[in-house]
Amino acid sequence: MNVLILGSGGREHAFAWKIAQSSSCNKLFIAPGNAGTEKVGTNINISVNDFESIKEFVISEKVELVLVGPEGPLVNGIYDFFQEDEQLKNISLIGPSKQGAQLEGSKKFAKEFMIRHDIPTAKYQAFTKETLKQGYAFLESLEPPYVLKADGLASGKGVLILDKIEDAKNELKAMLADSKFGKASSTVVIEEFLKGIELSVFVLTDGESYKILPSAKDYKRIGEGDTGLNTGGMGAISPVPFADRFYIEKVEREIIRPTIEGLKKDNITYKGFVFIGLINVKGQPKVIEYNVRMGDPETEVVIPRITSDFLNLLKGINDGTFSEKDLEITDEVAATVMLVSGGYPQTYENNKAISGIEAVENSLVFHAGTKNDGGIKTNGGRVIAVTSFGQKMEIALEKSFKSAARISFEGKYYRKDIGFDL
Repeated sequence: MNVLILGSGGREHAFAWKIAQSSSCNKLFIAPGNAGTEKVGTNINISVNDFESIKEFVISEKVELVLVGPEGPLVNGIYDFFQEDEQLKNISLIGPSKQGAQLEGSKKFAKEFMIRHDIPTAKYQAFTKETLKQGYAFLESLEPPYVLKADGLASGKGVLILDKIEDAKNELKAMLADSKFGKASSTVVIEEFLKGIELSVFVLTDGESYKILPSAKDYKRIGEGDTGLNTGGMGAISPVPFADRFYIEKVEREIIRPTIEGLKKDNITYKGFVFIGLINVKGQPKVIEYNVRMGDPETEVVIPRITSDFLNLLKGINDGTFSEKDLEITDEVAATVMLVSGGYPQTYENNKAISGIEAVENSLVFHAGTKNDGGIKTNGGRVIAVTSFGQKMEIALEKSFKSAARISFEGKYYRKDIGFDL
């Protein structure tokens, strides 16, 4: 079959790398892709939110399956766009409906969903510019640190954790009254801080049945010891050591099953990935947030651990055979280290020449922010993800750090303490 992947990051390169291995894959396209994806498929210069151009391409190239990488097109309703078009409605699109995508597109929607379906989460309230004073009062009722979340999409930067009440009030005003994150922070969710270790569990569903993908933990902060500014992710580990079979069974019973059943009860069409961001509070899993796609860089550790035919699994979502498909996962640990541009997550420069990729051994190299412009060059804040395997986390990490050191570009930075807290 002919497949189109939407996106341009490390997540999409990992998807493309895996799908290209399938005997069912005829032609593989990535829009817009990067310098890594062009080695396993054909890059197409189309924006992920240009639905009309996507339609034209899908029809002309007889694409049978579209895998949506980033959240933007999902929140903007690409699933509905396909379903409402006579020429597209029979094409398999992996991703939820616009309503389902609100689980990520609106923190308030997600919280209300969790409360409605008895899914364990932190207590919260939502506020607007008009209820700013009530927001101050709610902050005063909580113990520090204080968690503020922009309701809408803010490129992974809309969550603030603050230790001082004065700072929390100032930031709440900046988000609501001063539009710090634009429309994304016209509503702000304030929630109680939960102390524990975070992890992510990924689920693939056809709307009826589901399969649990490997767990992972990513590292958001730019600095070692989880210090400094939040990023899109500096590395990841899979599986999470404490998330054994018994813990995952608890997550399935208390969170995954109620989530899938809740979507059905609410008549929400959902065919795709559910990313469940959890925190382990004294052995009790609680939901921090939902995402409606795979995470990045978690995809770069989760997908390589799948040993069965991934495209065959995706095919089953729309042809009624999903529940019968096998999902096989290696017992080995995967560890990803992200190489980023100097200055990231703030101001950074692109167009830095990258060398040393060909010198990497015993690791997978997934391109994130790269382009081929007379040679491989940087084209984003997060540039390259290096993934390695090992029987133990320490072995996998050692391989990734060794490989990361072999890749060079001006300003290169990566954390050398991924997995330090596990």
